[in-house]
Amino acid sequence: MTDFKRKRVVVTGVGAITPIGNTPTEYWEGLISGRNGIGEITRFDASKHACRIAGEVKKFDPCDYMDRKEAKRMDRFSQFGVSAAKQALADAQLVIDDLNAEHIGVIIGSGVGGIKVMEDQQAVYLHRGPDRCSPFMIPMMIANMAAGLTAIHTGAKGPNSCVVTACAAGSNAIGDAFRIIQGGYAQAVICGGCEAAITPLSVAGFAAARALSFRNDDPTHACRPFDVDRDGFVMGEGSGILILEDLDYALSRGARIYGEIVGYAITCDAYHITSPVPGGLGAARAMSLALKDGRISPEQVSYINAHGTSTPANDSTETAAIKKVLKKQAYKVAISSTKSMTGHLLGGSGGIEAVATILAIANDRIPPTINLENPDPKCDLDYVSNNSRTQVVNVAMSNSFGFGGHNVTLVFKKYI
Repeated sequence: MTDFKRKRVVVTGVGAITPIGNTPTEYWEGLISGRNGIGEITRFDASKHACRIAGEVKKFDPCDYMDRKEAKRMDRFSQFGVSAAKQALADAQLVIDDLNAEHIGVIIGSGVGGIKVMEDQQAVYLHRGPDRCSPFMIPMMIANMAAGLTAIHTGAKGPNSCVVTACAAGSNAIGDAFRIIQGGYAQAVICGGCEAAITPLSVAGFAAARALSFRNDDPTHACRPFDVDRDGFVMGEGSGILILEDLDYALSRGARIYGEIVGYAITCDAYHITSPVPGGLGAARAMSLALKDGRISPEQVSYINAHGTSTPANDSTETAAIKKVLKKQAYKVAISSTKSMTGHLLGGSGGIEAVATILAIANDRIPPTINLENPDPKCDLDYVSNNSRTQVVNVAMSNSFGFGGHNVTLVFKKYI
C-alpha cells in the first residue's frame, strides 16, 4: 500500500462487558479505581477442579440488548459480542441504514468460540442420543458467529470475518479492521473480541496445562502480573469492541473521536505451542514493526497496555521484549496489565485492553497493575503498581500474544 492511499483511521465508539463492569463507563471506573473482578467460580460446580477461581461477568442480561428467543439461540460468547457491539454503535452514534450498510464491516475474534454449547451438547449426545442434539448446536458453537450475529443484529453488510489466534484474536481483529479501512474497503468496522470459556472442560484443560493460578484460597490476589509470586493466569470472560472509522467519514457525520489508530503488526515465534520464545524476539519484532508502521519513535511512547498474563514465562519475556525495542526509553514508559483486575479473556482480551488503551489516551489516565507487591527482579520497569496515574498519554501500545506463537501489537495516539 503506497503512502498516499493510506487513509487515517480513528476510534469513535467503545463497548465493554467485563468482570469489572458491563458498560464502558463501569469498566473504565473499575480500571482506574483498581477494582478486582476475580473470585470463586459460580457458573458451575468447580469443587473438584484444581483451579476454582475466575473473572466472571456479573449481572449480565442479554435481554437488555436482544429478545429472549434470540438470546437462547446464542452461546454466551456471542451474547457478549453482540451486546458490546450495540453499546459501541450507540456510543459512536453510528446508525446503520440502507445508505451505509454495505460500507460498514464486522471483525470479531474469539479464541475458543462456543465451548459451553459444545460441552452441553456432548452430554446430550452421550446420555440421550444423537437425535436429541439441538439443531442450533453448530451455529451456536462456531467461533465466527459473534461476527455473523453482530451483522445480523446491526445490518452491517460490509467485510465480515472472525480471527481465531488464541489470546491474540481480539487485537488481530482490530488490526485487520484498521487495514481494511486504511485500504478504502470500508468506511467503518465494528471490531474486537469476545470470549465465554469459563466452563468445566475449558478450566480443566488450562489447569492440566499448568497455565492457571491455583491460588484458590485467595482469589483477589491470584492475578499478579510482574510479581515474583505469580503462579499463572486467571481466566476471564466478556467482550471489548471498538468502532473504527475512516477519518473523513467520521468528520462528515460529526463523530466524537477518542483517538487514532496508527500502527499494527503481527509476527510469529515459530517456537512452541504454549511458551514464548526466550528473550521475547517475536514480541519485540511485533512492537518494532507496529511502531514503524505508525511512524512512531520509541521516545514518543507514553504507555503500554501489556499482555501481562501473570505467568512466569510471559511477564519476564514481555519485559525483555519491551527493553529490546524501546532501549533506554523502556524505563521511562508507564506500563500496566489490566488483566490483574479482569483476568485473562483469551480471545476477548485484546478487545477490552484496546478499549482500556484508547480510554487512557482520551482521559490522560493510566490504569494500574494491582497486586504488584513484590516485583520480580527480572521485571524492573514502571508497571504503575496498585494505583492509577494521571499522566498525559499521547501514544500508547497494546500487546497481545497467543498460544501458537502469535504476536500482535496495536499503536494508538491522540487525534490531532
